[in-house]
Amino acid sequence: MDYLATKYLRPRKIPSTACSGCGLGQIHKKVVKAIDELGLDVGDVVWGTGIGCAGRQTFATWKGDNFAGTHGRVYALATGLRIALPPNKKIILTVGDGDAFGIGFNHLLNCARRNVDLTVIVCDNLGYMSTGGQYGWTTPEGYRTDSSPYGMWEPNWMQGGRDVLNILREAGATFLARHTSIEGQEAVESIKKAILNKGFSLVHMPYPCVTNFAERALGSRRPAVMYKWFKERTVKLNERVDEKALGDIYFRTGIYYDASNSRPEFAEALRNRVAEIQRRFR
Repeated sequence: MDYLATKYLRPRKIPSTACSGCGLGQIHKKVVKAIDELGLDVGDVVWGTGIGCAGRQTFATWKGDNFAGTHGRVYALATGLRIALPPNKKIILTVGDGDAFGIGFNHLLNCARRNVDLTVIVCDNLGYMSTGGQYGWTTPEGYRTDSSPYGMWEPNWMQGGRDVLNILREAGATFLARHTSIEGQEAVESIKKAILNKGFSLVHMPYPCVTNFAERALGSRRPAVMYKWFKERTVKLNERVDEKALGDIYFRTGIYYDASNSRPEFAEALRNRVAEIQRRFR
C-alpha cells in the first residue's frame, strides 16, 4: 500500500474491487494526490458518491466522512451539507456520467446556477457499464454497445457541435476542466484548482472500461487495446489536430473555463441574506 493509500484510504477497501484494467483507480488516485498536494487532511474533506461504478468503487474508501446519494440526487444532499458545514470544509463528489449528465443533470445545473461550493469529479466510462454496457449520454456515435448492436445513433453530449461543459458554463459554473484518466500531473493540477475554487467546480474525466465498453465497441477486453484507443483520442485544448484523420470522437483536455472566486458562493450568500432579513425585522 503506497503513502497516499495509507494516509487517506481505508485498508479494507484496498485493493479496489473494480474490474482489472479499469481506469477508475487512476481517477481516484489523482483526486487523492490533489488533496495531499494541497496539504489537506482527512478531516478537511467530506467525500460524496453517486450510483454505479464510480459510486461503488469510491464510497467508504475515504478515511474521513463519506455519504452517498440515490441516482442523480447527490448534488441536492451536498447542497444541504454545504449550508450546514463550516465554509473551510471541502466537499468532493465522485459521480458517473449517468449521475451527472442523465438523471442528475437538473440537480447539477442548479448547483452550477447557485454556485454551490462543491468539486464534482465526473468519472465517465462512456455509457452504463455497471448495468452491462448500454449506451449513455457520452457514448461515441457509431460505437456498438449492448443496447446499440448496430452502433450508437443518438446525439450525445460531446459530439455534433455540443459540449456539456459549455452548458454548465452558461448555467453558472465557475471552474470547468476535462481530462482523461490516462493523463498525469496536468489532471492533478486541474483538480487542485477545482478544490480551491470557492464555488461550483466540475472536472469531467472519461476513463477506460475494459470489461464492457472495450469488448462491445472495440471487440477486445485487452487493456492495451482500450488504452491505445484512449491515448490516440486524447488531445490538448490548444493542440492542432487533423480531425478527419483522428476520427469523430476525441477528448479535448485542459481547463475549459476558470472564473474561480468570481461569483458569490451560495451558502455564504444565503447566510448573508438571512442575516440581512433578521436585521431588517429586529
